Amino acid sequence: MAGSDKSATHLSEEIVQELELLNLFSLTSTLEGLKIHHEADPARIAAGASLFAKGLTTLPDGGYLTPLGVEAAEHAQSAVRILRASID
Repeated sequence: MAGSDKSATHLSEEIVQELELLNLFSLTSTLEGLKIHHEADPARIAAGASLFAKGLTTLPDGGYLTPLGVEAAEHAQSAVRILRASID
């Protein structure tokens, strides 16, 4: 790989946590949200706050996906399906 831009080759733990959280959302109904409990793992709480700050969810502790959040969750869940299918 030309150059050594770590940001292009390494997913930070924060991004991994955000992707995991996006994969928990149901894409079959916009009426299904998530609630991150205040006693949840601190990384999960931080991921929820980060998704909210990025405009992907309606609340810092989960809530519902925004239109941008739906798009992000669709891509995240598609990537996981493709990667899992490759090893099955």
